[in-house]
Amino acid sequence: MGFGKVGTEVARRAKGLGMHVIAHDPYAPADRARAIGVELVSFDEAISSADFISLHMPLTPSTSKILNDENFAKMKKGVRIVNVARGGVIDEEALVKALDSGIVAQAALDVFTVEPPPKDNKLVQHVNVTATPHLGASTMEAQEGVAVEIAEAVVGALKGELAATAVNAPMVPSEVLTELKPFVSLAEKLGRLAVQLVAGGSGVKSVKVTYASARAPDDLDTRLLRAMIIKGLIEPISSVFVNLVNADFTAKQRGLRITEERVVLDGSPESPLESIQVQIANVESKFASAISDSGEIKVEGRVKDGIPHLTRVGSFEVDVSLEGSIILCRQVDQPGMIGKVTLKASSSRKAR
Repeated sequence: MGFGKVGTEVARRAKGLGMHVIAHDPYAPADRARAIGVELVSFDEAISSADFISLHMPLTPSTSKILNDENFAKMKKGVRIVNVARGGVIDEEALVKALDSGIVAQAALDVFTVEPPPKDNKLVQHVNVTATPHLGASTMEAQEGVAVEIAEAVVGALKGELAATAVNAPMVPSEVLTELKPFVSLAEKLGRLAVQLVAGGSGVKSVKVTYASARAPDDLDTRLLRAMIIKGLIEPISSVFVNLVNADFTAKQRGLRITEERVVLDGSPESPLESIQVQIANVESKFASAISDSGEIKVEGRVKDGIPHLTRVGSFEVDVSLEGSIILCRQVDQPGMIGKVTLKASSSRKAR
């Protein structure tokens, strides 16, 4: 119950123990759940079908005493409950009654409504309750694990790698980050290419990004991709360093309006994206063929075998790897051109 960072880690470990894991969290993205094989369900379905209930939600007016007499009555007989969230999410008197009646077989509690709990607290004294004084993470193993995670995160950040644990950047679980990584590179390269096609390089005010995917619209978090497109658009024409933290603010500061559209495709949702398209409106282009039939600079790309590819420039379909440098030219379709190019290449080799 509650599928944020802690809930996700608990789910991952439960999956490793061979458990079927379901989760309830009205704010959890479906891509995060699917990435580790977790099914998102309603609150009533979660409490009525679970053998183990682990609580990881904040204490708010809507979650206060969310486990009460009414909801304990909906649970399987013999359910086990773990609460490492906030004591107030459980009605403690109702839990005592559920333990005495056998509805709840055991409870493990790290938090209580009043902390420290009074000596005569019925839950602390209950034979079927394991209690810790709100320090469940204060173990040698936990502290060592935190230290290692911090060191690895710092090393990764210094290498320029994407960080799944940054608190002031788009929060993306490591599993989803791994899946999105080649598309993150594609997004930045498309933004960088699109802005370099603009005559003069400046005057870009309106950019439209279109994501084509077989996944549902609410099943793809595009914040990370948008940040990288902004990075690609701004860095080639300015001295500003754009990162995941300041991307949206920098775009707003420069008067750059980014709109996003998602096109839902038929097919398998195994890959998060089929393609990304970037359009820049109301500008002139250095490369006339980059202007689409509707008048915008348009570039589109997709990931092939893990490598970003450019698949469209303006109204023309292409297939070019975006690794390294790219020279764009337009072929003049007239007799004799291939012969002239071949002759020049041959003459050049003889001169060397």
